Amino acid sequence: MIQSVDPVRAAAVLVPLLGAGGAEERFVLVVRAPGGPHGGQIAFPGGVRDPTDPDLRATALREAWEEIGLPAEAVRMITELPSVATRASGFHITPFLGIVGTQGPWRPNPGEIVDVLEVEIAYLADRAARERAVWRREGWEAPREVTFIRLGDHILWGATLRIIDDLLPRLGAWKLRAASDAGSDGT
Repeated sequence: MIQSVDPVRAAAVLVPLLGAGGAEERFVLVVRAPGGPHGGQIAFPGGVRDPTDPDLRATALREAWEEIGLPAEAVRMITELPSVATRASGFHITPFLGIVGTQGPWRPNPGEIVDVLEVEIAYLADRAARERAVWRREGWEAPREVTFIRLGDHILWGATLRIIDDLLPRLGAWKLRAASDAGSDGT
């Protein structure tokens, strides 16, 4: 059964990948300013679709520009990833993987973003970096066990971590396919 998505809750994020193919591949993440349903949390640049956005891809690129000053022309869009839903706030988030050819300087929008983080993918993929704890949060019906990763003074969890966990095996498969294609002599 196909479910329609409430356009007010439709959102998109850009998953900016720096150093693609190199030894130090990194994702660009933001720390949201306090306030709002996701205030203070780590996320990918993104937000709610504007009525003027032709599609969710445009939403992701617009939000990356507004939040961290990443121009659309600096992003090579690779693919749309499986969408995720936020449980408490009810957003339906469509992530888009994009390779970023240039690195910063990032210009965080002070009304929305308090910090921009570049986090090595190898660290995010390391299962030893994962922690679990029972959390109680406003808006939750009951306490629940949450998986998270510490990034300095910040905690990466929730929808953003679910996007990363879905993407990591895909990145590995794409690398293997690219290496295989590069090693093929065409016979």
